[in-house]
Amino acid sequence: MKKLENKTALVTGSDSGIGRAIAIEFARNGANVIVCYYSDKEGAEEALKEVSQFGTKTKVIRLDVSDEKDVEKKMEQLITEFSGLDILVNNSGVNGSGIPVDEMETEVFDKTIKTNLYGTFFCSRKFVQHRKSLKKPGKIINISSIHEEVNAPGNADYNASKAGIRNFMRTLALEVAAHGINVNNIAPGMILTPMNQKAVDDPKALKKAEKNIPMGRAGRPEEIAWLAVFLASEEADYVTGSTYEMDGGLMINLGQGA
Repeated sequence: MKKLENKTALVTGSDSGIGRAIAIEFARNGANVIVCYYSDKEGAEEALKEVSQFGTKTKVIRLDVSDEKDVEKKMEQLITEFSGLDILVNNSGVNGSGIPVDEMETEVFDKTIKTNLYGTFFCSRKFVQHRKSLKKPGKIINISSIHEEVNAPGNADYNASKAGIRNFMRTLALEVAAHGINVNNIAPGMILTPMNQKAVDDPKALKKAEKNIPMGRAGRPEEIAWLAVFLASEEADYVTGSTYEMDGGLMINLGQGA
């Protein structure tokens, strides 16, 4: 039996990168998968083709996770269409602005927080309400970042949003543990996705960045997806309230030379 057979998963931001890899691996392991996108419809359609090859039920939807009403409406529709949702992966997010705090416009900060943190809140709230109404367990996986712990100048918006997701996850895990709902974070380091497009496109930039990683290389999206499959499966039924760093040792190396 495949690890996620007869389960249905909603993976936000699955038009590219880590989200797409998770959607593919979930389908490979037997799950029905909803591919979500915000602006890259073409990318979502390409992801759907890859997900569909495993023969499970699939669908593409546009979802603005920062819009409370859109989340409520779309998730309700999906719950009806798929006869429920078993797994939620909060992956949608925007990168840091690279702007110092004293130069940052409120709109920039607001966009990052609304997408990364509020989006996780809106989707998780609806999912928990749904699973509790059924009196059935469920799995929530948030794709966070090592920046929930590690800070970088010029990214206060991003760092704050990811740190917020860390404590949101921990609090929610406490609230829903008795209902059999597991809540965990995966905190990637440097993964070769569109968020790290400079490193993807420039071998010199990649080599320079990889010098800080003890394992000597950046990660691949499918490596994050393999962990997500575990956390979404019955094998992880006793795992909740945890953050799993996947960074090749980057976090524990950042203090060298201090």
